[in-house]
Amino acid sequence: MRTMLILSWVLIPFFLGAYHYGPGQELIKLDNVDKRIKAAKQASEKDDWETAVLLYNEALPMIPSDRVKETQQLRLERDKAMMFNGQLPDAYLDLQALLNELTDEKEPDKELLKQTRSAMANAEYYVTWTLRLEGVGKQGWEPIIESARQNYRLLAENAAQSGNKKELKEQQENLEAVIRLANIGMTDLQGIPIPRQCKGKGCCSGVCNKKGKKKGKGKGKKKPKDNRGASSGSPPDKSGS
Repeated sequence: MRTMLILSWVLIPFFLGAYHYGPGQELIKLDNVDKRIKAAKQASEKDDWETAVLLYNEALPMIPSDRVKETQQLRLERDKAMMFNGQLPDAYLDLQALLNELTDEKEPDKELLKQTRSAMANAEYYVTWTLRLEGVGKQGWEPIIESARQNYRLLAENAAQSGNKKELKEQQENLEAVIRLANIGMTDLQGIPIPRQCKGKGCCSGVCNKKGKKKGKGKGKKKPKDNRGASSGSPPDKSGS
């Protein structure tokens, strides 16, 4: 018995070391990921999008390779933060890649797919608006706004199938707004402030019905409530993510 006790004490450091350098390492990584995600969410609540993006980027490489869903969810949150941080082109490209990954899966997470499609459609809406203001020809922006139309149409169809009347109405409004953006004349478009995104409940991946900044206007001026003409319609997207 005494020999067994001594042997047990001798082996304790070995087992602790084996755990620390084995399964323990994964737990440490996951704990570090969790800390960064919580800090990123806190930064987002303070509209500190630069810090949020930085923290999400730090957390992503720490997630074990077999935790695919967690990685995809974190990429989505990072991409949405990037859009708020003025990194629309990079966010758009990664959302495009993420959406392709999810649609290629045999059994993708339905809620994650829906959130990603919603964020993607929103990004496409903004990319189209930006390209048009920059003078890019129709051949450059038309495929992007058409993709946004298809994404919102799918979201509307899914909402109808699930019987969610509120979401169906919102997605139909988003679809109408995308069509209006594609058809509005350049002169009228230049006179409309770019709608800004909101982070409130129900429109986390969407746009507030408040005026953004007109191209070339200065900063610091208060903006009145949205008074865009009927030709512009409501901007997408109020659907939750």
